[in-house]
Amino acid sequence: GLLDVAVSALGGELRSARVTGPLGRELEASYAMLADGTAIIEMALASGIALLEPHELNPILATTRGTGELFIHAINAGAKHVVIGLGGSATNDGGMGFGEALGFRFLDPHGKRLQATGENLSRVSQIQNTDVGARIAGITVECASDVTNPLCGPQGASAVFGPQKGATDDMVQQLDDGLRSIAKIVERDLGQDLANEPGAGAAGGLGFGVMAFAGGKVRSGIDLVMEHLNLSDALQGADLCITGEGRIDDQTQFGKAPAGVARLARERGVPCIALAGSIGSDLGSLPDEGLTASFALADGPMTLEESMLDTERLLTRAAEQAVRLFQASAG
Repeated sequence: GLLDVAVSALGGELRSARVTGPLGRELEASYAMLADGTAIIEMALASGIALLEPHELNPILATTRGTGELFIHAINAGAKHVVIGLGGSATNDGGMGFGEALGFRFLDPHGKRLQATGENLSRVSQIQNTDVGARIAGITVECASDVTNPLCGPQGASAVFGPQKGATDDMVQQLDDGLRSIAKIVERDLGQDLANEPGAGAAGGLGFGVMAFAGGKVRSGIDLVMEHLNLSDALQGADLCITGEGRIDDQTQFGKAPAGVARLARERGVPCIALAGSIGSDLGSLPDEGLTASFALADGPMTLEESMLDTERLLTRAAEQAVRLFQASAG
């Protein structure tokens, strides 16, 4: 939803480009250009899991090249600041495809150029920088992420997120070994030790790739969005703040949007209410961090499919009831 925020709240202009999809098929992907020269890219629109049918999911073969092509398109269009939303990826290539689109060459021990996929991570013996620095000189790059996972290991990109992208246990091990291998090559050839940086494992290691190949920084997605929206100023003098998420549970406290909004609202002395499709049994530290109350949308027994088909009515009704309760308590 990062692109929706950019267009609806920040007045961004949608641009589109033909790029390489996660499995190599060409597709048209959009990004937003703001008036101040900031480009907003959502990697899921070029390299995302939603672009594939369930039977097509295969992180061994998937690539982030399309995201890199969007990045280059935005720069060629005049962007001086690029924000890349990390999430919803079909990939586990450590950003290798992204780097390839920028102009990096990934070579095997015989000097042969490798295709930028998860399958070839462990085969990379050398990374050649073909004047990429000159192409992106003066460009600042930030990644918006709601995870802080490292690149490799039990909490890394492959182990935590690989299975939902179609990775078997053997694939997870192969991909993790490959990410560990390319991280060492990046450290040797590019002089950057990034594997344990928070967020390196986001989007199948694209966080690592953007840091390594474009000099980017990984930041909390909600912090970035709130900053661009000037939410702190908007909360001044507000009586109530309403936020929301598909499901609010103990994971929400770890960098998800409602947690960030609630913390900021608490700092401004504004009560914060969350509306959600469903609410877990454990909200963790959210009540202490400023989330005053949470309301689930369902108004009776229903399946997830039924709830999603009736979202507008359910959301309207839940919001009305939440505000009525707030008004009653306030006055």
